[in-house]
Amino acid sequence: MDQLLRDVSAEAKGQGWDEESLPVGNGINLSALHRRPSGVRKRFFVSTGVHGDEPAGPLAARALIKDDRLPADAECWVLPCINPTGFALNQRENQEGIDLNRDYRNPRSLEVQAQIRWLQDKGAFDCAVCLHEDWEAKGFYMYAVNPDKMPCVSSSILESVERAFPIDRSEEIEGFPAVNGIIHPLVDFEGRQEWPESLYLAKHHAALGYTLETSSDFPLNARVSALVEAVIAMMTAVSSVE
Repeated sequence: MDQLLRDVSAEAKGQGWDEESLPVGNGINLSALHRRPSGVRKRFFVSTGVHGDEPAGPLAARALIKDDRLPADAECWVLPCINPTGFALNQRENQEGIDLNRDYRNPRSLEVQAQIRWLQDKGAFDCAVCLHEDWEAKGFYMYAVNPDKMPCVSSSILESVERAFPIDRSEEIEGFPAVNGIIHPLVDFEGRQEWPESLYLAKHHAALGYTLETSSDFPLNARVSALVEAVIAMMTAVSSVE
C-alpha cells in the first residue's frame, strides 16, 4: 500500500496535481489529490479503496492520473485509498474491523471522520463516483444515485466499458432490481441506518453519483481498465451537459 500511494503521489506531482495529507490518527494519513485547470466548467470527486480487498480501485486512480485523459476543463478531487489499513491486510474492513462503507451516517471510524472533515469546505460536485469491486458479479455494473433527476450519463459509461469488459445484465444484483447493468437504489436518507459513502455524498455534496463495480473474477488489469474507462466516460459526458 505504501508503495502504491508513493506511486500515485509521484504521478500526481508529475502531472501538476496538488496533494494534501489528511491526518486520521494512530499514525495514519489519507492522501487527497486535486487538479484545478484554468477555465473550470465541472467539478468531480473520485474516491476508492474504501474496502481494503478491492485493489482495482486504487490502481485505477493511479492510472487516471498517469494517463492524463480527463477532460481538460474538469476540476477533480481524488481520494486514492480511504482504507489503507484494510488494504495492507487485504480485508474489507479497516484494522478495527469496521466496514467503512456502512459508516457514513454516524461515523465511528477515524478514516471516515477525517474524510468528512476534509469534505466540509469542498462545496458541491457536479458528479461523485466511488470505485469498487464485487467478487460475486458476472461483469461490470453500477449504482446510479440521482435523487434530483439530473441528466443521466449511465448509457455513456456502459458503452465505454462494454468495448472491452462484459456488463452484468442480471435482472437482480445484490438484491436490487437491475436493468442492463444499472441499479437505481432507493435514496432513503432517514430510513437507512448505515449509510454507504455514496449516500453521504448524495446528501451533502453531489446530486449525481455513481458507484462503479467491476467483477473480481476477471484479470486485475482488465478490472482496472474498466474502471478507468468508466470514469473518463462519466466525466466526458457530464462535461458535455450545459
